[in-house]
Amino acid sequence: MSSPPNAASLKDELSRLVGFDTQNPPGRELEAAHFILNCLQQMGCRAEALPLSEGRANVVGIFENGPGPSFAFNTHIDVVPAGEGWTGDPFKLREEGGSLFGRGSCDAKGPMVAMLEAMRQLIASRDSWSGTLLGVFVADEEVGSLGAKTYVKQSPKIDYCIIGEPTSCTTVTAHKGSLRPLVRVYGKTAHSGMPDLGVNAILKSARLLEMVVEEHQRTAATSHPLCGNASLTLTRAQGGHADNVVPEHCDFLLDRRMVPGEDEDEVKRSIAALVDAAGREAGTRAEIIDFVPTTGGASETDPGHPIVAACQDACLAHNGAASDLSGFQGGCDLVHFRSVGARGVVLGPGELTVAHQPNEYVPVDDLMRSVLIYQQTAMTMLGEGRLPNLET
Repeated sequence: MSSPPNAASLKDELSRLVGFDTQNPPGRELEAAHFILNCLQQMGCRAEALPLSEGRANVVGIFENGPGPSFAFNTHIDVVPAGEGWTGDPFKLREEGGSLFGRGSCDAKGPMVAMLEAMRQLIASRDSWSGTLLGVFVADEEVGSLGAKTYVKQSPKIDYCIIGEPTSCTTVTAHKGSLRPLVRVYGKTAHSGMPDLGVNAILKSARLLEMVVEEHQRTAATSHPLCGNASLTLTRAQGGHADNVVPEHCDFLLDRRMVPGEDEDEVKRSIAALVDAAGREAGTRAEIIDFVPTTGGASETDPGHPIVAACQDACLAHNGAASDLSGFQGGCDLVHFRSVGARGVVLGPGELTVAHQPNEYVPVDDLMRSVLIYQQTAMTMLGEGRLPNLET
């Protein structure tokens, strides 16, 4: 029998992980990765750190325990920049009012600590299950998911997974995806004292901005019951290179959020058509010059899949009440694990609303309960020797 999680041990491990500065950009997950690698090796996993680039690495731990399915715990090592507004050092964990404060405490080093402890408990009770247990801890989720994208290129065998993100210990089965096209509107340079000799790219962009607003209204009609509406907006603009020169081009970063069921290639074609039309109607040229890397596309696990039922049963047992399934407005790495055939859910301690904010925190009770939910869900799927349902 496994023992209940020890609060002091969880706090100590989270304190050490928060102490590693893995702000992304630039990322630099390597020191934290070596710490995680040591944790996995000490619990008996065959583990390695897999370099991505200088200072960046994934960590994968594998514990093979006879025949059966494979179950992966996954979350990310990087965190968003600390920013301003903290009442203390964002990289020094502090406890107040039953919560633990620090950058990454809920997104997603809190889930990581809970997953590591769940793995320890499962390995300690390995006579009760059969199959392969994995811990997959990746870099760069907060920017472009380079870590997860690189990992799945190896075509790992994973039947089931839990992605660790702050969900207040409730089950998430769907998330939005994103595209970020970088659009350029062209003009012609001239002296700003003689603007009629040129074509002002910033002014020529007015029609594009109008069309983005119009397209958002149409896009928002596409909805998903768990994730809400699709959307299109503009998040960055840059034009001109000197105070006294008519700008010859102006760049805009668009943000298109997709919901499960939308086709990414079709969305790309639709945006390209909009940009082309905006240029024609403005009497100039406009084009997509690049797509900025994002976490990835939208994804959904069938609510009727056994992994969903197992997670919901574990939530009921340890949260003390049933909760509805929900979806993420943002993205996460579930989509990449789905791409290799895994079926999974997103679950973790802490509230999504405090992630990316100053004074980010995770409640200690959430941290403790998430260990038990992770452990029970994995035990259900591995302990009963379930085979993956490839039709859902």
